[in-house]
Formats: sequence, structure tokens, C-alpha cells
Amino acid sequence: MAHYDAHSRAINYLRVSVTDRCNLRCEYCMPPEGIPWIPHDTVLRFEEIALIVRAAAELGISRVRLTGGEPLVRLGVCSLVRMLAEIPGVQDLSMTSNGTLLARYAGELAAAGLDRVNISLDTLQPERFAAMTRGGRVEDVLAGIEAAHQAGLEPVKVNRVVIRGENDDDIVDLARKTLLSGWHVRYIEWMPVGETAPEDEAWRHKVVTAEEMKQRISAELGPLTADGSIFGGGPARYYRLPGAEGTIGFITPVSEHFCYHCNRLRLTADGQLRPCLLSDSEVDLRTPLREGADLEQIKSLILQAIDIKPLQHHLSAVSYTHLRAHETVLDLVCRLLLEKKKKSRKDNRSRV
Repeated sequence: MAHYDAHSRAINYLRVSVTDRCNLRCEYCMPPEGIPWIPHDTVLRFEEIALIVRAAAELGISRVRLTGGEPLVRLGVCSLVRMLAEIPGVQDLSMTSNGTLLARYAGELAAAGLDRVNISLDTLQPERFAAMTRGGRVEDVLAGIEAAHQAGLEPVKVNRVVIRGENDDDIVDLARKTLLSGWHVRYIEWMPVGETAPEDEAWRHKVVTAEEMKQRISAELGPLTADGSIFGGGPARYYRLPGAEGTIGFITPVSEHFCYHCNRLRLTADGQLRPCLLSDSEVDLRTPLREGADLEQIKSLILQAIDIKPLQHHLSAVSYTHLRAHETVLDLVCRLLLEKKKKSRKDNRSRV
């Protein structure tokens, strides 16, 4: 049975970064000069990851997702998949990939026990893809998507981070894939994270909200109807176009953040357990592991991370005057008053 955090959320999902390295250099993910890689000797070994996942599974975490960086650049990652698939209690084992290496590994991953895969595809246009990824080939990703389908890594979900002025003009083209090819497409509101995060509020103009995306898609392809058939259990809300085999999902970390329903922990490649992606709070698992910590001690540390999981991230949302999914009218009034107060303080500071 899953453990609950201090805010009554059942924590049953662990995201595991197996490497911080990537074979692409996506412009929204890292600055042009790149980022320093973490030292190789601090990266968790497969046996260490497996012990952590085993401890998490005994605490009721049943869903595990492998991420990066790009997980497929980690040598021998299929062996890790096999190790994790054999752990009792792990009911859903998935991976998020940029797809460029998936055509090579899809069959082996499926044979090792991987259930499904999410693939990042931020544009269908070859030249734009090369520019956004600083050198990638969209053809490799399309081949990876097809290989995932052939290997049975279903449902294959295609993720797009939408950035105004960069790739928001072909939102409809990707949505059309749900009609023509049966793709399951998910649009993600862009938000500043890590090395790419600006210090001011200038990032706001780049956000294309889910509501705006829905309006654009519906205007050209027809009405979107809510759909609950797609498996996942994550923050996406799914819809379907008339006659479509595939679905369209929206992930809204900015306009309607899903913190109040967050059910996950994140394990970094160097062994830090983060209760929130946008928080600096973390629990060190690597050091205790390398000092001989056993399964029960690791379980205790995981419980510590669950206990300090915050109610929400502190990335302020785009202002809205309508109720969000999680809000009561009182919540709405309080939020608008708080935003007004913050604006007033900012105006006062600017006058000084």
C-alpha cells in the first residue's frame, strides 16, 4: 500500500534518472554552451538503483519511469530494465526518451520487460528539429516511434513542449497525427527549469496555455471530447477528436499546476531523492548506500523524502480569472487577492 505525504497524497510513482547525459542539446533544456556533467563516479550503479527501487516498491511505489538526460545513452540500460522488471511490486515500468536511439533498442527493451515509452518530439519539421535540438534528426525519432509500436511498447506517447514563437505554429499538424496515424500526443506547457530558467518574469510570454492550444486544434480539426481510456496515472488530461484512434493530452505545469495531485518522487542520476522537481530539497541516498545502508535504512530515507514533499512548486502561474480544476470559489478569491498584493509590492519597489 502506498504511503501518504503530509498533504494526504498517495505516493506511488518514482522517476529514476539513469544519466544526466544526452545526445541532443535541446535549446529549452540547456544553454548553448552546454552544462557540466556530473562526475562518473557519483552516478548510481545499476545495483544501487535496483536496491532503491526495491525499497520504494516495498513502500507501495508501483510505477517506475526511467529518464535522463537520455536514458538510452547509458551503456547497458537494457540490463537495468531487466533488473527492475523482476522486482516484486513494480507494476508499470516505462521510459521517457528523445527517440533518436529507440529504433536500435526497442525490441531489446520490450524483451527485458519495459512496458511502454514516451517520446519527445517538439516539431515535425526537419530543419526546425535540427535547430531546436542543435543537430538532431527528426527522421531518427520517427523511426523510433515506429519501432516502439512494432515492439509493443504501448501506448506510445509523443510529448511536445510548446514554446511560443518557436514551435507553436504546427500544433495542429501534430494533433492531426491522432487522426491519421493513431498517435497519442501530449502537449506540455513550457516552463523555465534549471540552467535555462531566467531570473525575471520574461519567460511568461513564451507560454502557450493548454486552453489556447485546445482552441487552435478545435478550430481546425473539430471539437475535443474528454477521454479517460489512455493509461498513465500522471498529470495529463486527455481528449479525443471525432473519429480519432489516438488521443490528445495536455500537461499544465504553469496555467493549472497539478501539484495538489502529485504522486511522485524523483531520483537523480547521482542518487539524490527529490520530492519535487522544482524544489532544492532532497534526501541523499548515494552516500548511505556506499556506506553500507541496507534495505530498511533506504526505506527510512525514502519515507523522509515523502514527509518533506511540499504542497506545490513555487513557479507562479499565469494569471487567470476563472476557476482552476482544484479550486473552490474561496480559493480563487484568495489567489487573486494574493496576486494583486504581489503586484502592488512590485510596483512600490519600482518607485523607490
